[in-house]
Amino acid sequence: MRDLFQEHAGYVWSTLRRLGTGREDVEDLLHEVFLRVHVHLGEYDRARPVKPWLFGFAYRVAQEHRRNGKKRATPAASEPVDTQPLADEIVARAEDRQLVLDALATLDIERCAVFVMFEVDEIPMTEIARTVGIPVNTGYSRLRLAREDFAAAVKRLRARRGDK
Repeated sequence: MRDLFQEHAGYVWSTLRRLGTGREDVEDLLHEVFLRVHVHLGEYDRARPVKPWLFGFAYRVAQEHRRNGKKRATPAASEPVDTQPLADEIVARAEDRQLVLDALATLDIERCAVFVMFEVDEIPMTEIARTVGIPVNTGYSRLRLAREDFAAAVKRLRARRGDK
């Protein structure tokens, strides 16, 4: 369990943030995810990849967090230190990253989960469907709708901040 936590805590942390968990709640929810993982560790099928399995726990914890009426904060960028010398590039990257996080925060959690797993984590749809407990065609439908919602959110957010 310790090795699993050390190896994948960063992934689960990022997943929780991408699913809309606020900075002030992510540490508690990270611990909740790994408590649940610990309880179900004996059920893990080692023939399956571990990231989709962990994503399933993070998804359910984030979903419960939202359903319980907890504050839904916009994910903030935790930008790693950039070694690029040009300050304008650093600012542009941070703004783009924040734009993506803000757009993700507008998505319905069910669509966001499928979108993040498919587009960011590059998990096959069959594994996504198994992880979140939906038919594969439903997964593709959610992905299509999430892409549309994401594109619309990016367009709306860019208009607000004056981008072209």
